Amino acid sequence: MLRIGLLNVPIHFIRNHRARRYILRLTSDGTLRATVPRRGSIKEAKAFAERNLEWINKQLQKHQAQPVKSHSWQHGTEILYRGQTVTLDVGQNSHGNIVTFADQSIRVINPANVRPAIERHLWKLAAKELPKRTIELTELHNISIQRITVRNQRSRWGSCSRRGTISLNWRLIQAPAFVRDYIILHELMHRREANHSKRYWQHVAVVCPDYKAAEKWLKQYRGLLR
Repeated sequence: MLRIGLLNVPIHFIRNHRARRYILRLTSDGTLRATVPRRGSIKEAKAFAERNLEWINKQLQKHQAQPVKSHSWQHGTEILYRGQTVTLDVGQNSHGNIVTFADQSIRVINPANVRPAIERHLWKLAAKELPKRTIELTELHNISIQRITVRNQRSRWGSCSRRGTISLNWRLIQAPAFVRDYIILHELMHRREANHSKRYWQHVAVVCPDYKAAEKWLKQYRGLLR
């Protein structure tokens, strides 16, 4: 694995005796492929990748911008909502087609695929809740920011710009509260340390002692949050 921000990017090392130099390529599934030349080593290939994190990050952003072929959601589909697995119940009432899950009820036009309607609904919830929680945490830890946005991101849970804009992935509404808070705090700590140095992680550990448990949860359920 190669650590890039919040992401653990899978990296596969492929030996090629015809290769004259180390080569990096991001595959269609988001995996990094590192070609090791004849007289090269895995250690040097990893070091080469770490020296090219900026290039890798740009490739990940391009990959993120590509359209995704998402599967449909129907009656009986299970999704994550606030950290719990819930089952979609699609039916009808006097107002038309409706889908319910947990404490939510949404009118839908196409009962054969309710995913677009549910994702719009969850995004609206996130747009209300995530900025509010972010402000609470900035006040608690005395951190200043300029702006908060809630976005539709494929490979990032959040980001913090140099000017102090905090961007959060709306899918955090699907995660448990302690994971949501960790992502927000992770980005807020970049206002104290604009990198991922040892000192940065010390800041994270102070404000979020269980951050490793949050990262473990994200890794375990990442596939269900897409």
